[in-house]
Amino acid sequence: MANPTAQAAEEPIYELRIYTTNEGKLPDLLKRFREHTCALFEKHGMTNIGYWVPLDQENGAENTLIYIISHKSRDAAKESWKGFGTDPEWRAAAKASEEGGKILAKAPESIFMNRTAFSSELKLGAGPAPRVFELRTYHAQEGKLDALHARFKDHTMALFTKYGMTHLAYWSPVDADKGAGKTLIYILAHPSKEAGLKAFDAFRADPDWIKVKGESEKDGPLTLQGTEGVKSIYMSATDFSPIR
Repeated sequence: MANPTAQAAEEPIYELRIYTTNEGKLPDLLKRFREHTCALFEKHGMTNIGYWVPLDQENGAENTLIYIISHKSRDAAKESWKGFGTDPEWRAAAKASEEGGKILAKAPESIFMNRTAFSSELKLGAGPAPRVFELRTYHAQEGKLDALHARFKDHTMALFTKYGMTHLAYWSPVDADKGAGKTLIYILAHPSKEAGLKAFDAFRADPDWIKVKGESEKDGPLTLQGTEGVKSIYMSATDFSPIR
């Protein structure tokens, strides 16, 4: 199978970042992003894509910010982060925002990703309101990522559309320690969490899906089983998110 990642020379590299705050500090983090960080990212060559907060307590509704930015290249990302980190405006904003205590509970998680060849075009801006977003991460069985990509390209995406799900984009991690070669990460949009759950129930019961899943898994499941295989986080966009 052809390389599943998009190959266009102008295609940026994407970075998924997850921040976990100390108790009660999420509003301070969001304020810092709203008033300083996002603009400074753009100043240093990064493109803001989307910013979200989980809806559910178990996924960090009170202490988690999930966002995606893009860079022209991995080297450009390194230079951008270096420039951002040493920017006097950033240092002043960070110091002022933490006068009442440290905001982050631990170092941010960062995953560099390429958009897959079958991914939808990523469109910034507001969509139909209201809507929520769903970040889904699939961990494939050893050697099964290409087959998982093929199933999405040939069947899954069309069935998602059939049941009212909106595709944002599909990515594959770049680095081995972040799941390269065995992980698919994507984001969908739904009118509500309830609508998303209902759509997935209908999708799983669809005769075409049942047939495709069975045929594609004659030699075993494509993903790890249980919670290790698929993780779903429903999210709401922040007021400063380019994608809303």
